[in-house]
Amino acid sequence: MELTAQLDKLAQLGLVLNPDITIEDVLDTVDRQELEEQPFVLLLFSLGSEVQRAPWGRRICNSVWNFDTECIAATGDYVTIVQNLCLLTGDRDYLIDITDSIDLDTGECWLEYTRHGQRQHWQIEANDDWADMLAISYVMEDLQRDGKQFYSLDNGQAMILVYLDRAIAEQLGDLCDEDLEPVIPA
Repeated sequence: MELTAQLDKLAQLGLVLNPDITIEDVLDTVDRQELEEQPFVLLLFSLGSEVQRAPWGRRICNSVWNFDTECIAATGDYVTIVQNLCLLTGDRDYLIDITDSIDLDTGECWLEYTRHGQRQHWQIEANDDWADMLAISYVMEDLQRDGKQFYSLDNGQAMILVYLDRAIAEQLGDLCDEDLEPVIPA
């Protein structure tokens, strides 16, 4: 299926390229022929990534995130994860005053943020450079609202995350010919 047709179908589901992103930016992550021979899943991987050229740090699509769970090295890494999850929900500021402390040598790790005026504190289990998915699931629970939830597609040591209502997630799963799994069952 042609890349533009795939992008059009995803746009109908609310998954659109960020305004400053072009198809050429998408093609920096995966070859067009591969994208067209294996529609949707590879494209979602690309949409969930950053542009692979300067200026650096530009997300291709704010509605999809390719979350590499082997990403913990220092203080600030969980802050980045929470910020990315907030971005997926469409409200960067839903959780505020996000802080963490990561000491992989001692295993003393924690994450804090404020939601609706309430301070939340989570102890994080240190597991080398792997993210603590239990702690992240608590954050996701705090973010889920309005009938939407986090869904994932397995991507090896990573996962492609989206934040959708169930009907849209089912439509996306049909396009990908894979079931999207709710990260936290409703």
